[in-house]
Amino acid sequence: MVRSLERTTQLMGIALSSLVVLSQVPSAIAQIPSNSGIAPNPTPPAAVPQESGAPAPADPAQSLQDYTLGSGDRVRLDLFEVPEYSGEYQVLSDGTLSLPRIGVVPVRGLTIDQASAEISNRYAVYVRRPFVTITLLEAGAINIAIAGQVQRPGTYVVSEEEIAGIPTVTQVIKLAGGITQDANVREVLVRRPAPRLGGSSQELEVDLWELLRTGDISQDLVVRDGDTIVIPTATALSPAEATEISSASFSPDTITVNVVGEVAQPGAIAVPPNTPLNQAILAAGGFNNRASEGDVELVRLNPNGTVARETIEVDLAQAADPEANPPLRSNDTVIVERSSLASFSDTAGFLLSPITSIVRILEAIF
Repeated sequence: MVRSLERTTQLMGIALSSLVVLSQVPSAIAQIPSNSGIAPNPTPPAAVPQESGAPAPADPAQSLQDYTLGSGDRVRLDLFEVPEYSGEYQVLSDGTLSLPRIGVVPVRGLTIDQASAEISNRYAVYVRRPFVTITLLEAGAINIAIAGQVQRPGTYVVSEEEIAGIPTVTQVIKLAGGITQDANVREVLVRRPAPRLGGSSQELEVDLWELLRTGDISQDLVVRDGDTIVIPTATALSPAEATEISSASFSPDTITVNVVGEVAQPGAIAVPPNTPLNQAILAAGGFNNRASEGDVELVRLNPNGTVARETIEVDLAQAADPEANPPLRSNDTVIVERSSLASFSDTAGFLLSPITSIVRILEAIF
């Protein structure tokens, strides 16, 4: 009897609990807004805190913080917990994205973070707490102009395939053949048009010497569609600066120097930047049997328009040296003079040539 009463009591308790749970279900369902069939967007999961002393993960978006969207860009848009609004889209020729439910959104001239915020605001009408992330999948081609001290100034259509990444100032300079020996890399100017009607244009200064000296990658500015890069002329350049700039990635891979006079193959030759003087002579075939192998003359056009002439004692086995065996710059001219014996022979031949001609005439007569 006691056991029977206890079991009856347990069954009544379970039944009462079930009734309480069922009575709460309608009120819980009533709290869920319809949102046209879209469930409320839950709060995004919080980031897992880093352990003390552990290195922070690399942030790929950091390198794209200056990139602005433009026509032809292909992006991935993710609306958290709403897969039907997520997907891959392309920025149209008018600079807009056509997105589900919210329609056309102008994004030209916006950074990725700005575009994400704008799209989040528009989806807030339909989704509670929208969390939008945009990932650049492929950058569209952009039009860039470059002027001043580069090998091939002009306009360029720059695509991601050409440069394998987001275009920067140094990459555009490389496309234009690299800088000239007269380039002032400390004061490179980027002229940027207004991204939208009614906006204002910008002029940004870039110091590529600081990039070379300290590795300040922020100086290698990300370029945008319509930018113009202007590289001014340097008024003075120390030998040490010239040598370091010639070795930079945005300098030409080869330079042209002239080796004239008594060498095996005189003329213009292409050599790597900072090639020592004696190596240029060897590239021209070396001295011929009429050369003065002691001294040569180096003629150099300076950035300020002056011409420098220097006599250098040559040793073909000498290592590179700023004074005894200086590195050459583009358009340098090396003059190899005749030896004293060759000069005497040439002079004697010139003086004796009339007598030789008379003798030959007499021989022909008699």
